[in-house]
Amino acid sequence: MFQLGFLPWDYAVRNLWRRPSRTLLTLMAITVVVLLVMVIVGLVRGLEKSLATSGDPEVVLVYSMGAEMNLEASAIAASTPGLLTANMSSIRHHMGQVCVSPELYLGTIIQTEDRGQGGLGLIRGVTDAAPLVRRQVMVTAGQWPGPDEIMIGRLVAAKLDCNPNALAVGREVEIEGKNWKISGHFTAQGGAFDAEVWCRLPDLQKTLKRQDLSLVACLLKPNTPPTQIDVFCKQRIDLELKAMSEPVYYKSLQTYYQPLRWLAWMVAGLVAGSGVFAGLNLMYGAVAGRVRELATLQSIGFRRRAILWSLLQEGGLLAAAASVLAGALATMLFHGAAVRFTMGAFALQIDAVAIVSGCGVGLLVGVLGALPPAWKILRVPVVLGLKWSV
Repeated sequence: MFQLGFLPWDYAVRNLWRRPSRTLLTLMAITVVVLLVMVIVGLVRGLEKSLATSGDPEVVLVYSMGAEMNLEASAIAASTPGLLTANMSSIRHHMGQVCVSPELYLGTIIQTEDRGQGGLGLIRGVTDAAPLVRRQVMVTAGQWPGPDEIMIGRLVAAKLDCNPNALAVGREVEIEGKNWKISGHFTAQGGAFDAEVWCRLPDLQKTLKRQDLSLVACLLKPNTPPTQIDVFCKQRIDLELKAMSEPVYYKSLQTYYQPLRWLAWMVAGLVAGSGVFAGLNLMYGAVAGRVRELATLQSIGFRRRAILWSLLQEGGLLAAAASVLAGALATMLFHGAAVRFTMGAFALQIDAVAIVSGCGVGLLVGVLGALPPAWKILRVPVVLGLKWSV
């Protein structure tokens, strides 16, 4: 029997418009699957970026040895900054001021005007030396906090789950039974500080009735390893101090959150798997009503592999369109969206990894979803296919 080559490319394109309602439903279903995958991958990427961009390679954190990775549980003597300054020649100086930032850091209830019960937030008491050490922090509105004033990170509203207008410059919030005026806003360029509230260290110590510190952040001279500070902490065992480079600290936090990241990847895999099965059901419905058409194509000389290739083209076109649509929606609606978690908040990152992962799942749904039903229908004998009733 005379056999023809592959079907024209536009045949697959025209077939998508022969049943517009079914095509639209299939497109929407694949778009939802791809969008979910992109959002889940974006969540993981956002957490990873938040931790990765938080560490300054020239900053060393000195905190309590018993606190492990939880700086909120750290408590060190108020004299620690002076001891470090007196004994460390590797600490940088700027215009006569030593680059050492003593800080008090804890989680507490922050009550805004639009939330009666308040929400759990993170507050950090700092001194005027903090801008020298925390170099990624930039004031975006207002000014540095004065007495009984606070400065708000750009993700604090998401962390507290409150209206951003309640944290406008000039408004007041209640922390530890005391009203604080908002003096300004700041950003840490995607770092962990974005979800924090900053205030003057003496004001926070007075409010909490504490004289100790949580940590001391030291800015080292260029190309200086933290060896000297580490040796000092190990020699002064009476102080029970531990020194760690800031990038190493946040890298260890990534290890701490590894189960969460694996869980997110597992959820992405389950969504992709369910999407493939949904694609199978959709493509079965799309192909089952075309048995007579496919049999007719075989009867006029088109090979089964040519017809199968045309069906895969249809599925691939639908998947590509759905992936583009999902990528546009994910970028416009979810990129940069704030996500709350225990230690603060971070922004979703719909980056290249999220886009590629979602598009890969989309093509998997479109192509592999079309393959089994198409193969099954094409195995129907031509004579029976021509008599098939729709």
